Amino acid sequence: MGSDPGLVAAVDQHAAVLRDAIPLDRETLGDYLLGFLDELRQRGWAFTGEHAEPAALRLTAVCWLARERGFLSDELPA
Repeated sequence: MGSDPGLVAAVDQHAAVLRDAIPLDRETLGDYLLGFLDELRQRGWAFTGEHAEPAALRLTAVCWLARERGFLSDELPA
C-alpha cells in the first residue's frame, strides 16, 4: 500500500470515517467488521482484485486501524 499514494489516501479517508463513526476499541471494530462482512455476503460481493473498490478500501481501512491500534498480534498461536 505504501508505494501507491492514491491508495493510501483512499484508505485513510475510509479510516477517518470509521474513527468518526464508532469507538475504536477491539470489540467494536470487530463487531463492525463482522457486520460489514455479513452485508457484503448478502449482496454477493466478491473481491475482484481492484483495490479502489469501496468495499475493498473499507476492509483495508478496518485492517489498518486494527493493526495501528495494536489489536493484531504478529505471533501465531502455538
